[in-house]
Amino acid sequence: MAIAGVTVVAMQTPVVAVHRRRVRFDPDPELARLREVSPVVRIELPRYTTAGPAWAWLVTRYEDVREVLADAQRFSTALTAVGERSQGDGFLVAYDPPEHTRLRRMVSAPFTGNQIRHLRPRIEVMVAECLDAIAEAGPPVDLMETFALPIPSLVICELLGVPYPDRAGFQHTSKARIDLAATAAERMAARTQSRHYMAQLVTRQRLEPGASLLGMLVRDHGSELTDAELVGIGDLLLFAGHETTANMLGLGTALLLHHPDQLSVMRERPDQVADAVEELLRFLSVVSAGTARTAVIDTTIGGQQIKAGELVVCSLPAANRDRAFADDADRLDLTRAARPHVAFGHGIHHCLGAPLARLEMEIAFPALLRRFPTLRLAVPVEEIPFLTHSVVYGVRSLPVAW
Repeated sequence: MAIAGVTVVAMQTPVVAVHRRRVRFDPDPELARLREVSPVVRIELPRYTTAGPAWAWLVTRYEDVREVLADAQRFSTALTAVGERSQGDGFLVAYDPPEHTRLRRMVSAPFTGNQIRHLRPRIEVMVAECLDAIAEAGPPVDLMETFALPIPSLVICELLGVPYPDRAGFQHTSKARIDLAATAAERMAARTQSRHYMAQLVTRQRLEPGASLLGMLVRDHGSELTDAELVGIGDLLLFAGHETTANMLGLGTALLLHHPDQLSVMRERPDQVADAVEELLRFLSVVSAGTARTAVIDTTIGGQQIKAGELVVCSLPAANRDRAFADDADRLDLTRAARPHVAFGHGIHHCLGAPLARLEMEIAFPALLRRFPTLRLAVPVEEIPFLTHSVVYGVRSLPVAW
């Protein structure tokens, strides 16, 4: 196994910045208050968030968040707080145009709607096999371990050409990378090990390109992409391709079981599934902020002056609960017509794998609920272990029975 285990040591009292705080399925109420009275406010950040100043401008209103995310000319993901360009090494979210445009163009084709739809039959088989294994094991089961993690891991392994037996390794290092209760050194060690593993895959694909996405990139753009860029692209897709979807499947199932009237929409109305998934994405917004931006020039957002070099953090959960999005945005309504939420971000860094994540959820949620029509939480909702110190929000485990 190429990825070694990473020991994560929790800090005594981890500090959680306000934009990452949650109360079960909801953002911390303080975010709603800030959105109303101080929509662009200076907040203190734990030192692990940035190597620069321990503060940033927090943006919470829907329109302001979209403005920041859409404007790569004013707000950079590559520019550090001291005015230097970071070394992106293929990690797309750390690039600005024109470098970002060049890389995204090469890797985006397999993630278009038409290409992703071709994966539906294979994903349906994966989900059915996973549900068969759950039924055979019998209740109670941990749905994170048996359902939420395996499905996106299977899909991304097949897409990238990653051996599925390696999933335990990359799942472990992925958790370590987003664990805010770990030290910066531990998270960096996990990132280094992940990239080392991906470098081995890239080396093999350079020698003999296969049918996977990495093989396609080598065949079609091998002379245009450095090894470091291929490693960064593959690492981002592997890391983000299962971590966010897994947490949406786990947290989304917990939410549906907590709201049986909404669960019935997902289970019994096939024509509503796509909109229902969009509503779950909006309501839960498992990625709290995405990549922070640095102001390139002196500018203004929401009436607040921001100086060049200052850090800007956008709260995706706060934006998606804004009344500007919907009058009843704090209410879960799976019959709500889909609207342009920011759970996948916005602008040039809008999540590349969003079509794949949507497809996985549109298949997995209804299949699970139909296969186990009496599915229920095996513990009170108060006892579900939520991930309170993580870049991606979710549940650590989800005990269920039927």
